[in-house]
Amino acid sequence: MGSFSITHWLILLVVVVVVFGTAKLKNAGKDLGGAVKGFKEAVKDENTEHAKKRVVLDHDGTAHTDERPATTKVDDKHNV
Repeated sequence: MGSFSITHWLILLVVVVVVFGTAKLKNAGKDLGGAVKGFKEAVKDENTEHAKKRVVLDHDGTAHTDERPATTKVDDKHNV
């Protein structure tokens, strides 16, 4: 009684298609796909931006990347 069987899901699917129509469901799927794609691109752009910020300049002005991982912990007591 607590879970739905396959027949319940099929009846629910038929009711949703009849109420909303296939055109609206198709547009909703496109909108959801576009939103997911936009989110992935934003995360990718943010990671690229973060990687650019990790470039460090040496004393002589040449650029190199910071080789330390982002999650390293620094223990101030043991630094000399």
